[in-house]
This record gives sequence, C-alpha cells and structure tokens, in this order.
Amino acid sequence: MVITYYGASCFKVQSGETVIAFNPPSKESNFKSPRFAADIVLVSSNNKDYNGGENIPGKSDGGKPFLADGKGEYEVGGIYIKGTGSNGLNNTIYSLTVEDISICHLGAMSTEFDPKIKEDIGEVDILFAPIGGGDLMDPQKAASVAAHLEAKVVIPMHYEEAQLRQFIKEFGSGEVVPSDKLTIKRKDLAEKKGEIVVLRSN
Repeated sequence: MVITYYGASCFKVQSGETVIAFNPPSKESNFKSPRFAADIVLVSSNNKDYNGGENIPGKSDGGKPFLADGKGEYEVGGIYIKGTGSNGLNNTIYSLTVEDISICHLGAMSTEFDPKIKEDIGEVDILFAPIGGGDLMDPQKAASVAAHLEAKVVIPMHYEEAQLRQFIKEFGSGEVVPSDKLTIKRKDLAEKKGEIVVLRSN
C-alpha cells in the first residue's frame, strides 16, 4: 500500500491497481485539487475543502469513481467501507481495510469526540487525524484521540508547522523527518505503536 498526501485532508491510498481518494478539495477551495484518477472517492464533509469529488476522474475512459459522501456501509471492489457520523451530521469518519490494514480517516473531526465512536471504528492501524485547531481538533486533543484509538501509525493533516510541532510534542515523539509518501505492508505494523508519520504535501 502506498499513501500520498495532497494537503488539507486529501490523501491518495493505492493498493495494486486500486486507488482511493479521501476528501479532494473543490474548485472553490484555496487548496489545490489533486490530479489523479481513482476507483473510490470518500468525502467527509460538505465543505469546499473536502467535497471536490467531481474533480477526480474515474480510471476508465469517461467513467466516474464510486463516491461516498456520508455515513453508511459500502462495499466496492471487495473493499468494505464504513462511514460513521460525528459532529452531529457535519462530518463522516471513514474506516476501511485494505491489504489487511485497517485505515481510519477522521475527516473534519471537531473538538467534540465521543469515546463511543471507538466501538464503531474498531481497530485502527493507520489514522489520518486533523490537528489544526479552529473548527478542527487542536494538537492536544488530536494526540488524546489518537492515543484513545490506539492507532499504530498516525498521519497528521490540515495543519501549519507550529501545530505540527506541538502535536509531535504532545504525542511524546522525538524528531520526525517528513517523507514524500508512505509505503507500508501488514508485516511492517507488528512493532509499531503510536508512530507519527509526517507526509509532505504533493
């Protein structure tokens, strides 16, 4: 599995020929929409920084990717996806398993985190967590949530440098060197527990 970051809360997750896009920005957003085709697009919130699913083409000529934009259960190409509501009706947390690795994207998670959500999400190997504060979780809250979910790998998103430094400090990690992408297999997770991975925005 290869994970690439495109700024805000947008990620590309590729497993073999299958490509999943999380939260591509819309044309109205100040964030740049990525240029890649996908099989599946997951949209957490009806916000210009997250809801640009129409900007992502399907991989077949003239085709469109499968689009999920709210809570519910979906199965696409053998991948089971669960959307769990949070922040009332304003945000969807997506959890899915790819290559026997459980992924959780918190979307536009605010400071209000219901611990019961862990029951819906289940085990988390890789967690995408907003840490930018404002309407989203601040670094301290994000670190607490990541620890509560017992994520093996935590990838921060939607932040500025000062917030990233604070998050790393709150999480008790040492220096973290940013990477262009994360290539990971199930066996790589065996020894990991709360490891922060910082990805450069493409």
